[in-house]
Amino acid sequence: MSAVGVEQGAMRIEGLHGAGESRPLVEGNPSRVIAFDGNGVVTLATFLAHVHGVAALLPDAPFALNLCEDRYRFLVAFCAVALRGQTTLLPPARTRGAIDDVRARHAHSYCIGDRDDCGCDAGHAVTHAPAPPHYVRLPDLLPALDGSVPDVALDALVAIGFTSGSTGVPGANPKTWATFHTGTLQNLAALADLHGEATLPVVATVPPQHMYGMELSVLLPLLGNVAVHGARPFFPEDIAAALRDAPRPPLLVTTPVHLRSLVESGVSLPPLAAIVTATAPLPQALAAAAEARFGCEVRELFGSTETCIFARRRTAHEQGWTPFDGVRLQPVPDGTLVHAPHLPEPRLLADIVELDAAGRFELRGRQADMIEIAGKRASLADLTRRLLAIVGVRDGVICQCDAPGATGVRRIFAAVVADSALDDAALLDALRADVDPVFLPRRIRRIDALPRNETGKLPRAALEALFDTDSN
Repeated sequence: MSAVGVEQGAMRIEGLHGAGESRPLVEGNPSRVIAFDGNGVVTLATFLAHVHGVAALLPDAPFALNLCEDRYRFLVAFCAVALRGQTTLLPPARTRGAIDDVRARHAHSYCIGDRDDCGCDAGHAVTHAPAPPHYVRLPDLLPALDGSVPDVALDALVAIGFTSGSTGVPGANPKTWATFHTGTLQNLAALADLHGEATLPVVATVPPQHMYGMELSVLLPLLGNVAVHGARPFFPEDIAAALRDAPRPPLLVTTPVHLRSLVESGVSLPPLAAIVTATAPLPQALAAAAEARFGCEVRELFGSTETCIFARRRTAHEQGWTPFDGVRLQPVPDGTLVHAPHLPEPRLLADIVELDAAGRFELRGRQADMIEIAGKRASLADLTRRLLAIVGVRDGVICQCDAPGATGVRRIFAAVVADSALDDAALLDALRADVDPVFLPRRIRRIDALPRNETGKLPRAALEALFDTDSN
């Protein structure tokens, strides 16, 4: 098999950024399995035929916004767009507002999807909004045409990912095939010990439009001995059903929000190769509970839309992160510069890190996350971590927002999903044991669920709306 395997993946990865060079869009024997579901498997040969068939349907345009819900169809559409020399746009959310915003930034773009309507997300529900203009709807039966494995220029702009908006307006991040190709080899090397020479089945709860979902459920099966499930299960029972479709113990690609739901649900899962999680900090207690509950390693991955994945840790047993081979971090006043083989130049990470002599690191919050009151400094992320550690708190966040009706005054607020037995006084007493009194929340809002997006993040606008007087 020519797909990247254990031996190649375990080698040091050198960056590929040469102008004029190219690499295959997909690798492996035509008979290898690239996707599966409850109805069977899809081989690489069938996949290539679908890619060429869909490519023939696409209009001449520079940009395509991929809205496919079925992960296999997303994979086909992504490769078909690349085959046509176009760039895939990855919206920060599949809401109509996010879609319209991305298209407004990119003239002459079109949308491609697998539904008659837009299929926009509203939380985990799907609304049936009219399809946006210039919408290519994939046929129920994908067309197939003969064609060889295409090469893609390393400097080709294959995707533009957008940040989630958790710290403000979503930002655009261009990705070349060199970045994706080299980064995928790094990810394969980081997972190689989980499956050996056998094909690794992957079931993912994260959308493929998100960079983490893109890296772990779209790019891995293109370049490695990996097969991906076509679904994006949400509820614990659906996740368990998708995992049971795998021919051997699969890798579950998920988020802390979904992992907590699985642990608390009592649902029975089949044997797993491992669980990987990202998009939000994973509490150590949750990682340990998941390992005990499901009998496998929980591996947390670290990265961002700007940097892609570049570090890992086994959270149940360690606080520090181990960078991938060839990755070097450089603390700077505004955060941390990430030097990596898959990056053409260093990228700025907003997180502040503390490095040890071996190059491992621990996170110390973000510069924008730091607050100062009465000459004392604290990290909102650290305050939130302490809130989540309180027994009876199922979810929560501590933030600093403008005080309603008080111009220029910013107060510390908390939004919590907690057991009714844990009243506000008890919650504050628990916080007071570890938190300086000046950083205790001045207001606590009890809610049924935080306004997290589909990857578990909290968009800044949604968070501030919780404490707006109009929302009370």
